[in-house]
Amino acid sequence: MVYLLSFKLSQERVNNPNIYPYNVFREKEIEPFIFSPITIFYGNNGSGKSTLLNIIANKMGLKGKEYATSNSYGLVDYCGRFSRECQYGLADDENGGEIPCIPEESRYIKSEDILYEIKKIQQQQVLSDGMLYDYVKGGMAKKEAENYLTSKEGKKQQEYIKFTQEKYSNGETALQFFEEFLLPDALYLLDEPEVSLSPMAQVSLAKEINKMARFLGCQFIVATHSPFMLGTLDAKIYNLDTPDYCVCEWNELENVRYFYRFFKDREILFQSV
Repeated sequence: MVYLLSFKLSQERVNNPNIYPYNVFREKEIEPFIFSPITIFYGNNGSGKSTLLNIIANKMGLKGKEYATSNSYGLVDYCGRFSRECQYGLADDENGGEIPCIPEESRYIKSEDILYEIKKIQQQQVLSDGMLYDYVKGGMAKKEAENYLTSKEGKKQQEYIKFTQEKYSNGETALQFFEEFLLPDALYLLDEPEVSLSPMAQVSLAKEINKMARFLGCQFIVATHSPFMLGTLDAKIYNLDTPDYCVCEWNELENVRYFYRFFKDREILFQSV
């Protein structure tokens, strides 16, 4: 499924070459991104993967968006200005007309969100704060939620959740997070979903993403440089390490090639296993 069909970054320029986020894309020759059911933004650290996802999330008004601030002083909101200068196009519905909007359940899931869930099993206060946030988000008044969490029943529930969560590793907790938040019929922006996942778990998650995109009406835009995610996802890949953000095959990417060379140089060690 495709909801967001295209996205065009701002082509405007500012006088100061160091103003964020204009500086991230200043030297690039970027055509509009054309999205598939699964699209990957690949690039090494500093390539702008997370910045690009957050710009899209802000432009689309997705849950989980972070309103970034510029690195300049003054009255000009450069991040907001850049976002307003970006353009996007939505896909057509079954009748040939443009869909009216992105599904309400769509969201931007960051690596920090995953790490926060893992922290819940390590810190009681974080667990309590997380439950308070969940109750308030679900419609309960903050004071009512606070009173419940300090009650006998609330404390009992916290202990039960803590006990059940402690049975799982960080990677298993991360997979639980995705199982809870990835729902059918929505657009998801995923920033480095491989965080805390073993290679085997990364492949499992990638297979689940493939299934949701194919059968459950989901669209994914994923920022990753994990060779296991890159090699498993049925995705269109934009290489953000190139000047024009060209589309590449996963086996052409430098990070993947490095892994290949690493194990190829040690191939003899595996022949007797």
